[in-house]
Amino acid sequence: MERYDKAALNAANIPPAEFRQNDSSLLSTLRTLLFFTILMIMLPIGLYFSSKVYVFEGVYGMSNNDSYFYAAIVAVIAVHVVLSMFVYVAWNEGAPQWREGKQD
Repeated sequence: MERYDKAALNAANIPPAEFRQNDSSLLSTLRTLLFFTILMIMLPIGLYFSSKVYVFEGVYGMSNNDSYFYAAIVAVIAVHVVLSMFVYVAWNEGAPQWREGKQD
């Protein structure tokens, strides 16, 4: 059997400098994803029920069935807004690194 040096084993566990540098970008990406995931769940549901009760039934005096329909439209629009915001943020997240490389 081979004997392994403890220093060699410990050195193998340390990631290279380029991977340590990417930890902050990975953490930033995960935070962005978590934020938009929570927003994708909470915003449409919140807008659905609040617009149904307060706007369509309260202000406009619509029937229960009509308010379901219009509140669903509001929720679908909210989903599309959140998705477009996520695409915009994800698209621009890597842009400064690309621009820095092109300025040579």
